[in-house]
Formats: sequence, structure tokens, C-alpha cells
Amino acid sequence: MADANAETAQDNQAQIEFWNGEAGDTWTQTQERMDALLQPLSDELLRRAAAQAGERALDVGCGCGATSLALHAAGAAVWGVDVSAPMLVRARERAQGLSDIAFSQTDAATQAYTADHQLVISRFGVMFFDDPVAAFKQLRTALSDDGRLVFLCWQAPRENPWIAIAGRAVQPFQPEPETPIDPRAPGPFAFADREYLQDILQQAGYANISIESYTTNLLLARNLDEAMDFQSRIGPLARGLAEMDEATREQALHAARTALAEHLTDEGLRLGAATWLVTATK
Repeated sequence: MADANAETAQDNQAQIEFWNGEAGDTWTQTQERMDALLQPLSDELLRRAAAQAGERALDVGCGCGATSLALHAAGAAVWGVDVSAPMLVRARERAQGLSDIAFSQTDAATQAYTADHQLVISRFGVMFFDDPVAAFKQLRTALSDDGRLVFLCWQAPRENPWIAIAGRAVQPFQPEPETPIDPRAPGPFAFADREYLQDILQQAGYANISIESYTTNLLLARNLDEAMDFQSRIGPLARGLAEMDEATREQALHAARTALAEHLTDEGLRLGAATWLVTATK
């Protein structure tokens, strides 16, 4: 593995600041809940990655370490990289006592790699690069000649009811942006456009590119109180609510709760999620 103490680069400064602020703390505090929510997607990602004993794996945007630990359990030597210090503290706690697994606070887009990783993998960690072509070129330098890239990214919000239902409900309460929002700006849905994503990977030099739609249902919450607590703390809805005054926020929360209530069953809120499951070779 490369130097685990590599200095974090500043190219993605806005994202670095975001994930080292309240967002990083919140994701760390909700780690168990988030891992449970994303488990169906993580399982498919890991199945497709098919890590083998003795392989070296680079986990990009490893967060609190769920996928890194799963790769390690499969026998791989794992290097998890992320910009978020609080999330990496949690990852290291979970990996305490294990060998052949390390975590670095570094910008994956500019980190120097050695070309001896058979697998570069990411669960929703690659959509935040300021220059995605340059970032994927850099990640390609981590791969051995027979190495493979496997990652999950989100399709468009409208294809993801688990986040879109509440998002649509609060939209009327949000101010109009002063400038049009760039759908390809760094963020959860930056790679929603399949052709755009294909072009990025082609420009970055990858071969055998496959971008498949993978959809499933996620158990968002067992009840409405749990759902509202979760969505008001995590993701795009949380950002929108944080920018509202108290009265508007209460109205928006009521609208979101009402919208989600329509989908509540005896099991809870199980809503659809749509991703791109991407594979490629060096």
C-alpha cells in the first residue's frame, strides 16, 4: 500500500470542507443506520467486485469502513481512502486489531498510487470530484495490468423515491437558486447521465466499460418518526432544510411527512432506489 499518511490535497476543497464539518459528524453518528439502509446495494456491489483472497483493493470514499471491512473479510488486503476525518476515525475503530487493512485521509483524485491493486471499488464515493476525468485517470494508475474498477453511483433523483418523495414535497418551500444548478456538479447525482459517465471513463482510458442499471428497494425507516429524523439529518433534504427559517422548516417537514405517510406499510417505508453499477478494466 502507498503511504497511509499522505497529505490531503486541496483540489476538491469544497468537498473536503463539507465532509469534515457537520456532514462528516452526522454520517459517523448514523453509521449503523446508513449501513443497514444501503446493505442491499452494498451486497450487490461486493458480489460484482468478487474480491479474492490475496488481492489488493483500493476502497475510494470508504467512509466509516463498511465496504472495506467486507473486502477484508473476503481475504483482500484493503486500503480505504476518504477526505473525512470523523468518518475515518470510525472506520479505524471498526478495524482495530485487524491486519492488512489501512485507512488514509487523502483526496483520492490526486493521491499517488502504486500500480499493484487488482481492484478499485467505491460505494457512492466517486461522484464528488471537481475534475472527474482527471480523478479517474489518477485512480487508473492504482490498477495492475489486469485490474478492474467497480463502483455504484446514483441515477437521477426522480428514479430514487427513497429520497425524491420527501424532496418533491419540500421543493415549494425552497427559494429559487440565483443561478441554474448544474446537474453534473460534484454531488450525489453528478453521474446520473449514463452517457456522460460513459464519456468520463472513456476519456480516462478505461476498457470494457459496462454501466448497468441496478434497482432495489430500501427500508428507509420502520415508522414516520424514524423516517423524518433520518431524512432531516442526511442527504439533499437535510441541506435544504438547514437553509430555511424555523417557520418555513416546520411547514416543509409537515409536507414531507404527509408525502411519506402515503407510502407507509405495516413493514415501514420501503422505497425504490436506482443506481448505476459500473465495471471497467485498466
